[in-house]
Amino acid sequence: MHEVKFRLVNPALAPRRTKLEMPGWAGKPEPRTDGSHEYAWHCAPFTEGAQYGIEVFYPYANELHVSKKDGQWIFDGDFGPAPESDLQWPPFRGFGDDFYTYQLLLDLKVGKEWAVRTEPHPRFYTDTTGTVPIAVPALLRTEWWPMISFVVFKAPDEGGTHIFRPGEPMLQILILPLSADFTLVPMNEEEAAEREVRGRRIHASRPTLGADTAWTSSTDTVFDGTYRHLLRAAKARDK
Repeated sequence: MHEVKFRLVNPALAPRRTKLEMPGWAGKPEPRTDGSHEYAWHCAPFTEGAQYGIEVFYPYANELHVSKKDGQWIFDGDFGPAPESDLQWPPFRGFGDDFYTYQLLLDLKVGKEWAVRTEPHPRFYTDTTGTVPIAVPALLRTEWWPMISFVVFKAPDEGGTHIFRPGEPMLQILILPLSADFTLVPMNEEEAAEREVRGRRIHASRPTLGADTAWTSSTDTVFDGTYRHLLRAAKARDK
């Protein structure tokens, strides 16, 4: 297992491996059973994807509301008195017309074959209010760049508001290979045929594999645990 070492200026950033919050942004802890409402955590690929990175929290005691009016930035929040240092204050500011930044000051030390990438926190994808901050993807090579000075967020639409709340995560960071060292090529006929057969076999066995896990949600959406069964089997095989 790889270690990612960190240092930070503000301990309240509280970086940690991303966790599903239930009740919370991942939904309510309703069982997978007929009549339950469907939530993102019911989907195994989403659950794995959401917990793949490191979440970073909004570190201040008061809410911040970010909006634009007549093309001008409005940062409505109280960060307290400016620290006695050379830190940017306030720590949020506009970055051109379409983006704004936060002075993160988080150092993540990874090996020379790895990089860190910022992205929106998974709760952005479950939000229905349009208020979750949208961190812009950026790949940083922190093996030789020793501090993430700031992160960039996409501006809310005119009339919209992004809300940063105490105790809520504001972005996620992934640890990725330094280079996307692959080439996209079509499968040959033999490979394509093997994949097609595999897919047909899964489809044909789905009534058996998912028999004990099938359920219909309150919106008449049908689910079953076929993927989860195969995922557990694959993890057991690879141990």
